[in-house]
Amino acid sequence: MSDSARPGTGCVAHDLRRGAGFMIAATLLFATMAACIKLASVDLPTGMIVFFRNAISLATLLPWLARQGISTLRTTRWRTHLFRAGTGLTSMYAMFHAIGGMPLAEAMLLNYAAPLYIPLLAALGFDDRPPARLWGPILLGFAGIALILKPGAALFTPVAMVATAAGVLAAMSWVSVRRLARTEPAIRVVFYLQVLGTVLSALPLPFVWQTPSIREWLLLGLIGAIGTVGQLALTRAYACAPAAQIGPFTYTAVLFSGIFGWLFWSEVPDGLSLAGAIIVCVAGVWTLRTSTGPARS
Repeated sequence: MSDSARPGTGCVAHDLRRGAGFMIAATLLFATMAACIKLASVDLPTGMIVFFRNAISLATLLPWLARQGISTLRTTRWRTHLFRAGTGLTSMYAMFHAIGGMPLAEAMLLNYAAPLYIPLLAALGFDDRPPARLWGPILLGFAGIALILKPGAALFTPVAMVATAAGVLAAMSWVSVRRLARTEPAIRVVFYLQVLGTVLSALPLPFVWQTPSIREWLLLGLIGAIGTVGQLALTRAYACAPAAQIGPFTYTAVLFSGIFGWLFWSEVPDGLSLAGAIIVCVAGVWTLRTSTGPARS
């Protein structure tokens, strides 16, 4: 890969410093969005929060798509797009519910454990079979998750299992994106995710709707806007440097979430949870670097 500037990104390939900066900015934005979700979930149902997260992102995307032309959106892979949207949307419902019901950093961490599940899904036939060297970090990661969930203890709650399910569903969504990427441009994948996500999340809206207050409207707007900007920063990060180099920086989202949880909700993890968090982050970084190798983006 050359060091020439990539069109429309303002980045040079293998610009690790800039890529890491965009990735850390993206994780800060996602942690901020999660904090807003936790605040909004006190009074608003998860279904409303999920809908506005998708609808605002779609509204932001439409003007840019209008300039690209309708031909950009033609596809024959409707089943894979629908599977990607369905798993991604279900993961979002689960994640938003978990954020409202458990410590912010733990909810984020269980969702960010998704890279650990991808090789398992591959072994079950969802993707290419994983290399044997991946089983070490996978087993280490599950040991960390067990410390966080504490099987048999009071903290082994349904909401923690929902957060774990969010990570598994996110992994399934990522696998489908890898399949789509073989034939579909990125803009088409993003467009159908947002359109299908908005339409599907609108279906239960009449049954859960309650008129938001001014403060809640503000939070809903922030969730959609911050999530969209975070997604743009994430895209820019991967345009600047290979995934194996900057992917590990995604775990700074857990650090930022822990800071927000401590500042606003006095959430302090116990020793087992802290140890589990460190182990999962190490295992996630190990998995990312082993899966992609040092030279692949």
